[in-house]
Amino acid sequence: MPPSLTLPRADGTLARYPLTGQAPIIGAPGPIASRIGMTAVHVVADPLARVNPTLDVALDWDATLAFRRHVWSLGLAVAEAMDTSQRGMGFPWSSAKELIKRSVAEARTVPGAVIASGAGTDDLQPGPRVTIADVEAAYEESCGFIESVGGRIILMASRALAACAKGPDDYVKVYGRILGQVEQPVILHWLGDMFDPALAGYWGSHDLDRATETLLAIVSDYAAKIDGVKISLLDQKREIAMRRRFPASVRMYTGDDFDYPTTVGGDAHGYSDALLGIFDVIAPAASAALHALDRDDHAEFSRVLGPTLALSRHVFGAPTRFYKTGVVFAAYLNGHQSHFRMVGGLESARSIPHLAEQFVLMDKAALLRDPDHAAERMRRVLAVAGVA
Repeated sequence: MPPSLTLPRADGTLARYPLTGQAPIIGAPGPIASRIGMTAVHVVADPLARVNPTLDVALDWDATLAFRRHVWSLGLAVAEAMDTSQRGMGFPWSSAKELIKRSVAEARTVPGAVIASGAGTDDLQPGPRVTIADVEAAYEESCGFIESVGGRIILMASRALAACAKGPDDYVKVYGRILGQVEQPVILHWLGDMFDPALAGYWGSHDLDRATETLLAIVSDYAAKIDGVKISLLDQKREIAMRRRFPASVRMYTGDDFDYPTTVGGDAHGYSDALLGIFDVIAPAASAALHALDRDDHAEFSRVLGPTLALSRHVFGAPTRFYKTGVVFAAYLNGHQSHFRMVGGLESARSIPHLAEQFVLMDKAALLRDPDHAAERMRRVLAVAGVA
């Protein structure tokens, strides 16, 4: 008999939930050929470190790197030190540097492992004295570090640039300077303000059509230095329209955690590759689905990935920037870490009913690796919240 447990509901009542009893999805090993599936991975905090968790960062390096090996074992790529790892939400560049260095070194020990790392301007706090030159210098420092340890770059959006840029020309200037210096093609990242309110008006305009044109101009001018663009706007139609205007050599990496099966599955006009935070949660399903595409089995791709969509929309529900809590909660339920603690105490950013609904949706999507063990861990979280 599958386990059952009492869960709180959104209306404040409690209800008994029997787990489905279905077998968990197991991802397929080996490389994936038909698509690039990058997983923006989380970090595992060290809950026993003698630090102030709201001010200081301490990681469990063994568990953090073990999760990256888990992702690689499924044929997926790793997007390191991105917003999923709480960049800009408690995880500073000083800590990200060590994470990137260790992860790139770890990738060298895993045959076929692919990794790219986020370069940003984290330590440059927006303010009236911050200049475009300061932004360029911060980008140069982070890009230089990543390439110095043998890594590839994901050029993350900059809060400081959003604050000090006077218009599109400043974005063209900054990105042109950085792209002119990098050694290998990079992935550009357009992160919408639903993920980070400080990035509103990126590319020099609050009008998304105008912002899109600025980005497309940069992509056209520097196509040789751009591997692809990750779009995280939760706007499928805009993503597809942009993808069709890219030079043939530039990939679209969907960051749309609300509609990824359609964009990754593609149509007669093409498809998007993936760079998604939800792949951290659904890695076995993502692996199984992408391997199905390698066999040109679109029906199996949809069968496996379709049920994950309700889960993803819940994890990334408003306020979207707190999706990281759901990502780490999933890792805890599935035994990838021994505790449900996060950098900056962010485990408190989602309500207990929200987490209970995530548990149900993970079960229905066959994403609880060991349902009995996951149910026991859910009970522990509920007990701390006073649910007997």
